[in-house]
Amino acid sequence: LATGPRQKNSVFYEIRTYDIKPPKMKDFVELVNKYFHLRTAHSELVGFWSAELGAMNKVVHIWKYEDFAHRTAVRHALAKDKDWQEKFICAALPLMEKQHNEVAYLVPWCQIGKPPKEGGVYEWVTFQMKPGGPALWGEAFQAAVNAHINTGYTKLIGVFHTEYGLLNRVHVIWWNENPDHRAAGRHSAHEDARVVAAVRDSVRFLDSQQNMLLIPLPCSPLK
Repeated sequence: LATGPRQKNSVFYEIRTYDIKPPKMKDFVELVNKYFHLRTAHSELVGFWSAELGAMNKVVHIWKYEDFAHRTAVRHALAKDKDWQEKFICAALPLMEKQHNEVAYLVPWCQIGKPPKEGGVYEWVTFQMKPGGPALWGEAFQAAVNAHINTGYTKLIGVFHTEYGLLNRVHVIWWNENPDHRAAGRHSAHEDARVVAAVRDSVRFLDSQQNMLLIPLPCSPLK
């Protein structure tokens, strides 16, 4: 199946999702806050969030790699990093129930954005698209995203489509000042004929979607 056009360099993003044991979420977050500088010394962290709504006891983080050789080198270095292994990994693994990772590329019409200020919330929306990739659904999906951007109530952070993991999946990250601002903006968007038309055109390529409201951790570059 075609993946369609994507960014013109070898850069990709690893999306890691961890399910934390319900009684241990506080311990895990404290561990991250204390020791995650050991991990970010090896490669670039894009963002690190905990789920507030749409999921519970879940964290999501994104890592940027120049290519697959870069990721391999980083993973080898981490395995040899005694401080990282002993202070974080050994303590964190008993707190986790499940780990999941995906490799994704930015869609060709998107770059990672920055929020206008710190202190907001992030909405992570996952779309399961019909097989075919951006070559099939890219234009309609882009139009739907742009229609939401044009309403002005939200800030686009990034649009990623998977290369490893469940294929034909797209993750869209939005920033809003707070949950109430997001709710008000969504209500307005639902009454905007341009948004309604663009979404109606794109959903013909959609199988399902799910969203989470995320709160950035102190270590997250995207706050």
